Amino acid sequence: MALDQQTSLSADETDRVLARHETGVLSLARDDEPYAIPISYGYDSDQRQFYLRLVSTPGSEKRQFLGSTPKVRLVVYENENGVYRSVVAVGTLEEIPRSELTVEHLEQYGDAKRPLFEIWGESKRDLDVRLYQLVPDELSGRRVEIDETLESA
Repeated sequence: MALDQQTSLSADETDRVLARHETGVLSLARDDEPYAIPISYGYDSDQRQFYLRLVSTPGSEKRQFLGSTPKVRLVVYENENGVYRSVVAVGTLEEIPRSELTVEHLEQYGDAKRPLFEIWGESKRDLDVRLYQLVPDELSGRRVEIDETLESA
């Protein structure tokens, strides 16, 4: 696989990639232990922030990581006709307590859809649903074009 060209995405291009998708991989870290999960998100391009509705069970590994206020990395990517684009957001998740929800929050969480990766052995009454906001400290995008003619040589 030969790289033909690799460039950074502009802020507008980064926003367009994030608007085209609603899923990504959220990585959390605690001490030296990583944890990564596929998630659904809503994205506000005016504020350049993410809204996530994360579902877990009491005592789950996800809940333990979220409870430690970890630094996170959210990765969204696509591949179209030999052109790969990826966006990486780095920051800290902030839980939005239900008592502090505003109409604006509710509109954003509505855009986040329901979690697309819901496979639960537990009954729904045992599920813990919490709302989070990610205001990235860093938000960057990259575009890589693959010269497919060199690949087949």
